[in-house]
Amino acid sequence: MVARVTRWAGAALVAAIGAIGCGGAVGAPPVVAPGEPPRSVLAEDDLYEPAYGKPELRAALTAERALAVTAERLVGDLAAQQPDAPVDDQLRNAVADLAVRRRFIATLEACEADGRWCPPRLDDPAWTFALDAAPPVDPPMTAILRFDLASWRVLAAELHGRACACRTMACVDGVGVAIDQLEIRPVPQVQGDEAATVSVARARECLFRLRGKSLIRGVKPTVE
Repeated sequence: MVARVTRWAGAALVAAIGAIGCGGAVGAPPVVAPGEPPRSVLAEDDLYEPAYGKPELRAALTAERALAVTAERLVGDLAAQQPDAPVDDQLRNAVADLAVRRRFIATLEACEADGRWCPPRLDDPAWTFALDAAPPVDPPMTAILRFDLASWRVLAAELHGRACACRTMACVDGVGVAIDQLEIRPVPQVQGDEAATVSVARARECLFRLRGKSLIRGVKPTVE
């Protein structure tokens, strides 16, 4: 029975890694499920101009590819362990995180190739958000949680930066909840501000891509 479970885990791992995609093939055509159009919030020509240059982008790509290799080894090590509930949870989380990191790498490759999908920041900002905290807590934003026009623009820009910088599924989930919580708090006149609205839309677009719900060249979309 143990051998059967181990073989099943290995097969599931191969399928999961295959669903993530190979990561480095920038020119490979995306695979789309029949009747499943990619989600998009912004127009294709709505490009974001980052403050960093090509040397910083190349350095980030090198570092992220090395981290992806380390993550692949972790997934393999966990898959080879005796299956039990804690190991299964760790394996599931490791596979999900590897998928997010591969999609993040793919966005960096697209940014390097033709300036598309460039994230606002290349660092990996700390993000720990207890979604099930009781009583509920505010998202751990750097910007002050004020919702006048100027403050909301700053908050929305930070949400954009954090969403596009996610390398783990916990970050993707947490920033998504933060957006849902914060975008309803400004008064209606402030909510309609174009600059803040574009920042939030770009943040959601990044989360779609990192979840595999919007096409990235070289990475197959996954169904959750």
